[in-house]
Amino acid sequence: MGRITETLSILTEADKESADEPRVLEEELAIGKKRLYIESYGCQMNFSDSEIVASVMRNAGFATTATADEADVIFLNTCAIRDNAEQKVRNRLKQLNVLKKRKPELLVGMLGCMAERLKAKLLEEEKMVDIVAGPDAYRDIPKLVEEAESGQKAVNVFLSREETYADISPIRLNSNGVTAFISIMRGCDNMCSFCVVPYTRGRERSRDAHSIVREAQDLAAAGYKEVTLLGQNVDSYKWTSEDGLEKVNFAQLLERVALVDPELRIRFSTSHPKDITDEVLHTMAKYDNICNYIHLPAQSGNNRILKLMNRTYDREWYIQKIDRIRAILGEDCGISHDMISGFCSETEEEHQDTLSLMEYARYDYGYMFAYSERPGTPAAKKYADDVPYEVKLRRLNEIIALQRDMSLERNQRHIGKVQRVLIEGFSKRSDDFLSGRNDQNKMVVFPKGNYQKGQYVNVLVTDCTAATLRGVTV
Repeated sequence: MGRITETLSILTEADKESADEPRVLEEELAIGKKRLYIESYGCQMNFSDSEIVASVMRNAGFATTATADEADVIFLNTCAIRDNAEQKVRNRLKQLNVLKKRKPELLVGMLGCMAERLKAKLLEEEKMVDIVAGPDAYRDIPKLVEEAESGQKAVNVFLSREETYADISPIRLNSNGVTAFISIMRGCDNMCSFCVVPYTRGRERSRDAHSIVREAQDLAAAGYKEVTLLGQNVDSYKWTSEDGLEKVNFAQLLERVALVDPELRIRFSTSHPKDITDEVLHTMAKYDNICNYIHLPAQSGNNRILKLMNRTYDREWYIQKIDRIRAILGEDCGISHDMISGFCSETEEEHQDTLSLMEYARYDYGYMFAYSERPGTPAAKKYADDVPYEVKLRRLNEIIALQRDMSLERNQRHIGKVQRVLIEGFSKRSDDFLSGRNDQNKMVVFPKGNYQKGQYVNVLVTDCTAATLRGVTV
């Protein structure tokens, strides 16, 4: 039986780029320094973490390079959310093994979730790996490099209940200079039965609210125009000062960041349906610079499957959240989803419940996957992965087809309307066109004229596909 692979569909161009391709750091001018090369796989949190690693390594005397051939140390910042993500990294290691044979002193390290999941076992399975560091061990990386340089295999996969890296200023070497990530919390307490994140990133802990605001202020002062607040579940953000006198929830943090600069656009990801509150929605409605877009993973539209997944809400609860979003933020608020086809014991009728939930919600786009069993998760321990591959794939294709139709329908709502767009750079297809995203996180492409990256422009939408809006400036 063939391996189940993830499928990503109806994403913006920017999302496709980050989802399908590893991201690497840019070249940093340096003389007489050792060179660091990092490839980041998976979610936005991994890309944000790589910026923290680059900062730690710079303080240890390293400079970054954009090419593996020039590196003294190579780190792969890995994802473990699906088997396909891990296989992608293993295949990359095989490619790098050729380089290591040519350059024996080269050090190769595995960082992040795959490193945390497999721990020291990685050193046995992948003989060329010298360093294994989990998501909470990045401060320790220079010491691990020293150990590896002495000929020892170096491992630190300790998960912390306190580490937030709040005092480390990320090096944004792979940024477009317009948009940036701010990590506000780490870990997850939700324990969804299919998910490895609680085991690879540990328990939830929230970062000092003042350090988040300072980072947003620094980014605005440096000319950035948009920040995305990141967390496995941003809505469960809760920070209390050491003296206990100050308490900040996510809605209050969102407001503090929005007040940094009215020209600094705010996004956030990811939300959990059980935690997103009316207070958050009303805060979004209050500030024009908080984007009118929410990523609200459903995973399934059937109550029995949601219970098996331990999602802690049912279909009716989720629908009520969709209704509140539409009531408070309007019908044009962008909503995206995650959906899994073929979870353990899913029947055809239960699959139809997923399709009907999608039809109710009218999502703008989605991230859709066939179920991939992850070792060590509650689902792997308790439930048989008994839906045949062909059935998973057929159901996934039905989900994708429905979403494609809905994405086109939702994008057509914008035709004839003017959208405020933050220019992120040239269109992927032609330097004669610029591209950027509107309030609802949709990519908009238009003739470049005399406009520059980082500017806000008003674009009249004249045409669209399921993934992109096209228009002219007005």
